[in-house]
Amino acid sequence: MTDPYDILGVARDAGEEQIKAAYRKRAKAAHPDSGGDTDAFSRLQKAYELLLDPVRRKVFDDTGYDVELTDAVDLQALVAIEKLITEMVLDEREPGTFDPVAKMRAALLEEIRKAHFSKSELERHSNRIGLHLDRLGKRPGKDVVGHMLRARIKAIATAISETEAKIGASERACDMLDGYLYVMDEPGDEAEPAPDIEWDDAPKVRSAAQ
Repeated sequence: MTDPYDILGVARDAGEEQIKAAYRKRAKAAHPDSGGDTDAFSRLQKAYELLLDPVRRKVFDDTGYDVELTDAVDLQALVAIEKLITEMVLDEREPGTFDPVAKMRAALLEEIRKAHFSKSELERHSNRIGLHLDRLGKRPGKDVVGHMLRARIKAIATAISETEAKIGASERACDMLDGYLYVMDEPGDEAEPAPDIEWDDAPKVRSAAQ
């Protein structure tokens, strides 16, 4: 995650005027018309916009993330965690009777395991197709079979890249969950249920007439 405070060179408690002054100073040197780098100037603008937006700034200060400045892997990791948060919210079990953070970590580790297995299977298929191609004599004229096999290898390579991205995002999500400690109920902390009252045994109230 790129830090907007570092980009602008201001303190984390900088006020609006300080942020504007820092932006004007850096924008002169960073602007492409002055020989600056286009990407660097774009990051400078995004950092400036973030820190002037009180809502986005508060979210960044609280979480360390902002959609405009977060890299693709972090965004995918945040999406994965958001899905797990939804599952946590919908879980009907009483808070304290299970560890939702541990459950999220376990789900991410299972996704990583499945993705690694899928990647190894894809690589195995690609290698097998490659061996077929090595043994396949090129047909004079149009090489339909060879073309289709090479296209299949290319498609598998794309799938492998997507699987690697998924692994990276899940691993990053696990990193984001590091450091959280969830307090579980101790055995016996559950509230004692109220005893059932048999109405026949309940104290009888004398009427005013008695």
